[in-house]
Amino acid sequence: MAPHAGVPHVRIEPWSAADLELLVRSNAPEMMLYLGGPESTEKLERRHARYLDGWRTDAAHVFRVLVDDSPDGSARPAGVVSYWRSAWHDEPVFEAGWSVLREFQGRGVATLATRAAVRHAAEHRRAPGDARRRRLHAFPRVDNAASNGVCRGAGFTWGGEADLEYPPGTPIRCNDWFVDLDSVALAPHLPRS
Repeated sequence: MAPHAGVPHVRIEPWSAADLELLVRSNAPEMMLYLGGPESTEKLERRHARYLDGWRTDAAHVFRVLVDDSPDGSARPAGVVSYWRSAWHDEPVFEAGWSVLREFQGRGVATLATRAAVRHAAEHRRAPGDARRRRLHAFPRVDNAASNGVCRGAGFTWGGEADLEYPPGTPIRCNDWFVDLDSVALAPHLPRS
């Protein structure tokens, strides 16, 4: 992915056992403001295990976001982007989420990482059982300007507002953003199913 003017090169890689520290850094109060607040160490460890297991079971695809902007050319971990199997209005869909560390915010990193995850989801639809998942949705709270901006910048279409719960039991008002995965350009060697 080519960087935008003033934005470093951003890439995503599958979540690994070594990424627990990135999850801990993402658990800061200011980063969890729209997600119910920071989680306990035990919950973070369970989340990390689910992230790893998602790849094994094919239920979720969690990526570490890497930014190549160091003078020595090394990549630095900048956050998390993911998508997982879900349902919306009784239809099978993918749902996406992301979190970018504070020092990388405001530079387009989340938008570029989300675009990469959208392309991965479009390619992944070839997997058994996922061909019917035509849309990828994101549900940022209506008052989360940054995440709603990521949706606009990553090419999502606004589908209106919705009432959801997150964390479970906590009602929130969200925007429903979606991408029609059939409209996502795939690499030439990856045929659509």
